[in-house]
Amino acid sequence: MQSQNRLFDDFVKVLNGAAGTFAGMGREAEASFRERMREWVGGLDMVSRDEFEAVKAIAVAAREENQLLKARIDALEAGGSVAAPKAPGARAKKQPGTGH
Repeated sequence: MQSQNRLFDDFVKVLNGAAGTFAGMGREAEASFRERMREWVGGLDMVSRDEFEAVKAIAVAAREENQLLKARIDALEAGGSVAAPKAPGARAKKQPGTGH
């Protein structure tokens, strides 16, 4: 009877070793895949998040400026003499002789 238990124990040890080997192979395959993906993505011409946010801020500022210029052109085309519209957040200038 002891020979059957020993045979069973040896069989379990072999299966455990095989399972460990397959788990190690899976980890190695995953690490290799991740490394290849990093190399592939690194080779693409992509911008960083900081660069994207900087360009986005510039675009917003340009859009605001375009809206101000369009309003000025529309007013000039309407025939009125128009001072430059104030940018959002700009402070009003004091006019000479008015005390304001």
